[in-house]
Amino acid sequence: MTTRAKAPSEIDLPATIAGRTAIVAGNGLLPVAVAESLRKQGGNPLIVAIKGEAEPELYKGEHAEISIVELGGLVKILKAEGISNVVLAGGIRHRPEFGAALRPGNGNLVALYRFMRAFRLGDDGLLRAVIATIESYGFRVLGAHEIVPDILAPAPGTITRKGADKESIADMRAARKAAIMIGSLDIGQAAIAVGRRVVALEGVEGTDAMLQRVAELRLAKRINRKGGVLVKCAKPQQEVRADLPAIGVSTVENAVKAGLKGIAVEAGRTLILGYEETVTAANKAGLFIETFEQEAP
Repeated sequence: MTTRAKAPSEIDLPATIAGRTAIVAGNGLLPVAVAESLRKQGGNPLIVAIKGEAEPELYKGEHAEISIVELGGLVKILKAEGISNVVLAGGIRHRPEFGAALRPGNGNLVALYRFMRAFRLGDDGLLRAVIATIESYGFRVLGAHEIVPDILAPAPGTITRKGADKESIADMRAARKAAIMIGSLDIGQAAIAVGRRVVALEGVEGTDAMLQRVAELRLAKRINRKGGVLVKCAKPQQEVRADLPAIGVSTVENAVKAGLKGIAVEAGRTLILGYEETVTAANKAGLFIETFEQEAP
């Protein structure tokens, strides 16, 4: 592939979001990026930090804190602060305990019922239920990419100096098929192929842990061929306002440790956190990053 994708600096930024916005912040850099973008647009976002998940720097500004099971408590905070828009941003490392959810004071029972019922449906079902619950109280749920569109992977092409060779393109195809398959089952959003063979699928452990597992397999000589490609793409039924797949500098670093040649992500439905830093890290390591079109339904 030789087509060069547009850099984020060439993509138009959004108009100012009307009304005050709250960021329900899990872990990672995405909530930080959303907050920074809103402030640059003249906004005063409220950070609703998820206890045990949100980055420490998010507590420096105006904020509130809730546990992951406090949907009813979240609604009270949003109403009290005059919030119009809500962004769900960041990951969740720790799964909630239903015993804690049933304690008095953890919020609206209808919200809790929806939450617990959806939890049995998998991550995508859970996110849809959370969004539906928030919207049922009159709030507008936005995707992080609607506020910071320049973190979306650009149009199909190569965003690094190095592009994919024939062997890597074959690996990309194999890994992409596998990623779409596990995505349709609401299992994960990523796969790795080496020598046209799928060697790892993403589960609840996340991408970085999957890459570490591949590095360990290489050390154990369970994977003898060199190279390989990590592919990340949204699930076919993805709720795009939350939990879009993402890569960043740590993805590049772990891909190097796993002995891969490159990374391929779905254009327009994958987030690249720290775009310039990520591309620079890939160029320095000699890895390629490609973006590809969404799979036709």
